[in-house]
Amino acid sequence: MLYLLVKAVLSAVLIVAISEVAKRSPGFGALIASLPLVSVLGMIWLWHDKPDAENMAAHAQATFWYVLPSLPMFLVIPTLLRQGLSFWIALSVGCVLTIALYTTMIWIGPRLGLRL
Repeated sequence: MLYLLVKAVLSAVLIVAISEVAKRSPGFGALIASLPLVSVLGMIWLWHDKPDAENMAAHAQATFWYVLPSLPMFLVIPTLLRQGLSFWIALSVGCVLTIALYTTMIWIGPRLGLRL
């Protein structure tokens, strides 16, 4: 139970730190958020729980392919905000787009030989 609490607290601290930095410097906050810190933490937790090189390799490779469909969201949201849409609508459209692109990746990935 303590292990789960440590994982949750460390992960939460990371998110809070990014949001606090971004309030003062949006660019620097974005730089920190763009680092694969969550992925690295996830790999550390996974390795601690199941130290299996093949499993870790498959996880890291699948993470790469799943990052790609999430990237357009970071172009759509600022575009919609600059066009005057509310934050919540822009965020919703970005999330729906990301879900659609993830679904597409899940469908097309294995057909292209990707292990997802």
